[in-house]
Amino acid sequence: MENERFTKKKILIVATIGIVAVILVAVLLLAGEFNITQYLDEFTPPIMIVMGFELSIPVLFIVSFFTSDTIKKYLRVAGVVILVGLVGFYFYIPFMPIDISPNHPDEEWDSGSVVHILPAVTENRFLIKTSYEEPVEDPQLLVGGIPAKKMKMDTYGYFWGFDAQGLTPDTTYTLTLQDHTGNNLCDIWTLKTYPSRTSSPESVRIVSFTGSGGHDACRSWFGTGQMPLRLRKKIMNRALSFNPDILVGTGDQIYYDIKYGATPQSLGMSRRAVQHNGKFDFDKEVWGTKNEEVLKNAVDCQISYLYGTAFRSTPTYFIFDDHDYFVNDEAREKDSINFQLLMVWLNPYVEGGLSLPPKGLPLKLGRAAQKLYLPEFLPDQNLPKELPYTNESGRFEDVSECFGALRYGDLLEGVFYDTRRLKTVVDENGDFLGEDAVFIPKEAEDWLIQRMTANETEHVINFSPISYGWSAGKWGSWYPDVKITEDGKPVLTKEEEKYAWQEGWYLQHNRILGATQRSKSTQLFVCGDMHTQTAGWITRSGTVDLTDNPVASVLVGSLGANGGSYPSGGLRGIEAAPPVDLEVTEELPSYEKSGFVVMDITRDDITITFYGWRMDMDRESEIETLESHFTFEIPSAS
Repeated sequence: MENERFTKKKILIVATIGIVAVILVAVLLLAGEFNITQYLDEFTPPIMIVMGFELSIPVLFIVSFFTSDTIKKYLRVAGVVILVGLVGFYFYIPFMPIDISPNHPDEEWDSGSVVHILPAVTENRFLIKTSYEEPVEDPQLLVGGIPAKKMKMDTYGYFWGFDAQGLTPDTTYTLTLQDHTGNNLCDIWTLKTYPSRTSSPESVRIVSFTGSGGHDACRSWFGTGQMPLRLRKKIMNRALSFNPDILVGTGDQIYYDIKYGATPQSLGMSRRAVQHNGKFDFDKEVWGTKNEEVLKNAVDCQISYLYGTAFRSTPTYFIFDDHDYFVNDEAREKDSINFQLLMVWLNPYVEGGLSLPPKGLPLKLGRAAQKLYLPEFLPDQNLPKELPYTNESGRFEDVSECFGALRYGDLLEGVFYDTRRLKTVVDENGDFLGEDAVFIPKEAEDWLIQRMTANETEHVINFSPISYGWSAGKWGSWYPDVKITEDGKPVLTKEEEKYAWQEGWYLQHNRILGATQRSKSTQLFVCGDMHTQTAGWITRSGTVDLTDNPVASVLVGSLGANGGSYPSGGLRGIEAAPPVDLEVTEELPSYEKSGFVVMDITRDDITITFYGWRMDMDRESEIETLESHFTFEIPSAS
């Protein structure tokens, strides 16, 4: 009889544990398709330990009903202790400390009170953004001994911009930054103008990457999120060690989503981020309100601390992508509840709607962040001043927030364009635009194609925040592909409708690609957005045949991605691959590590070397001597 009762108890205990496991799986399934490999990326040791404790509580209490009174008491006390510990840990999470400091790698150069310096350059002009540890009153920047124009970029004097015009091409200038009493705010440094557009330089070196943003307060308690600032600075400084002539950030300098989809719950609206940085008020403007302070707290760590003064002598270009507007690329018909978020102690509410083009506070925050931290695009004689967001009030003369050009003698012309701020989806009545939708306005497309076919330089590079040639099924892509599961594996298809995707986007994509066939210059597309590195040749896009003159395209890779933020990770669940409507000869298939590319551009060719490092695979000590894992060569068209 005793053995029979003991057997029944064992059966009940096993059944109880089984029921708890079934309930957990059911909760996951309630949120939609469940892919165990996708979620294993998020199951780091800390979360596995905590989930083990969570599961132990109901098991301990249920098992206690089938034990002696003495054991019952110990089991229930253990359950209560674990519960109290978990509750205490939950309330401690927002207060977990972060360790951040500006990037000043040159120990022989005194940065003084300066936090960051980022310059933009042409053959005759400098535009420089700076920030400081304390407010500065009426500083001045001497360029070759001559004061530059200045503008206070914020309300309180922590951020100043400087504009030096009428400079001589191919000339190195000494820069001196002083306070209103004439004392130097930091050591002097140098910056060089580009060669004149009619000169014939032999070479130029460009470093490029995407996804450099990330705030340490947005890293989860279980170790996921963008890489810590400490590691991103190391990778950034390794890129700097190649002595680039130019740096290009192809988007996502910021990760701090506050609206739409599930990402705000782990980024700008997470409890830890709000505790460290404050919470945005959607009913207030940015300037002169608490939103300005929250913005600085949110972005300092991502831009001014990451770049610091490391690139004070390196011309920079920054394109905006979705996260730079404080949203993820999202299109959802309605609000929903994601029970999977509860598994990691996040708010399960998922806001529906179209996140792009940005509007309201996210748009204002994106524009404000650019004004504070990043140099806008300087004017070019071939860049129309009539393009949207050009020569806006509160900015320096004729600069553009969304469109730019890089002219390096007759060797290289680069074109930059924001595909998020001005994209079109619906008309004034809320109806989808279909074939009339665009990512960039028609007048910007005309300028872009005109420059691609001008035949004034040996090479032309499209610097794009979104991909040409690869897809992961995202909404805000040129392509109609969506991810489905086929034979247990994720694949791309266009047989299923992608909600709110517009055919006009793909038509514009084909017009841009088609223009490459009317040019005598070497054409290259350097793309951001997806957190992976690829390289290849596009030979067909729909009805556009590129076989006779394939188009080179690369994904530069994210400088700060980690774990689930790679395409195959938790958010997308599929590796980047050529879209259904394209034929692409892949030289480098999707390589999911974080890093950058170095482009050596000469009259004979463009040589691109790829550098990658992954937090959960590689040793930190390898970063300082990181070596290239792939080389992609594009011969000159001439």
